[in-house]
Parts: sequence; structure tokens; C-alpha cells
Amino acid sequence: MTIDQRLASLGIELPPVPVPAASYVPARRAGNLVFSSGQTPTRDGQLLMAGKLGRELSIEQGQEAARLATLNCLAALRQELGTLDAIQDIIKVTGFVASAEGFGDQPQVINGASLLLEQVFESRGRHARSALGLAELPFGAPVEVELIVAVKPGQ
Repeated sequence: MTIDQRLASLGIELPPVPVPAASYVPARRAGNLVFSSGQTPTRDGQLLMAGKLGRELSIEQGQEAARLATLNCLAALRQELGTLDAIQDIIKVTGFVASAEGFGDQPQVINGASLLLEQVFESRGRHARSALGLAELPFGAPVEVELIVAVKPGQ
């Protein structure tokens, strides 16, 4: 089963690649690694969720924001590689969480990204991860996610 077939079987459609908000590219390849730029939970240039975890948003809402941001990362990777089937492994997820004072559940929030990647890529989706709490993210986003993936030899 291809990754696109797996996405379809899960009822997931990748969004169009978000247009960069400044001078950078959505993804960049270096040898057999591809790095996505950080993505937020946007669609068609519109932020779908805003606010801080632990104040305006619940952990569950944060998990959904992380999932949406990860889908944007996957769209950028597919644009860079031509197909998500070229991905050998998800190497690292870095998740940034806009956090209200005293909020310490960033790992639970970024699980929205981790669980999605394991659903889609199965064992190849298991990864190293950092989940960081920040005071602010661009444009009021609650979550930003970036990925590092390894590409299959010859791809």
C-alpha cells in the first residue's frame, strides 16, 4: 500500500503546501535527509486555531492543531520529494507549543503529531522528538511542527 493509499484509507487528504510567510522554502533536502520548515495549523493561508495551550485551548485542541501542522509538513515533503513513498523513516519531530504560564503538558500536545505519523508510516513513523513550550508563536498559532525525514536510497 502506498502512503497516498494509506492516507485515503484513513480518510486523510493532504492540504496544499502553505505559502511561506517570509523568505524560506517549505522543505529542503541535504543528502538523504529532508527538513521541513516549521508549519502551523493553517489551511489556504488561514490559521484554523489561535491561542495558548492551558488558557484558550485544551490539550485535545492542541493535539488537533499539531496534527494539522504535521499534515502541512507532509504536504511540503511530498512537494520536495514528489512522493511520500520516498520516505524511509521519520527521524525527528520538533514541536513548539504556545503555552500559558504554568502549562507543562507540551509532550501530550505534540502527541497529536506523533500519533499521526505512526498511523501513516507505521513503524517507519516512530521518531525522536522534542516538545517545547514558548511564550508566543507566529501570528498567534498555538503549535508549530517541523520534521526531519530520511529518504530511501536512490530516491
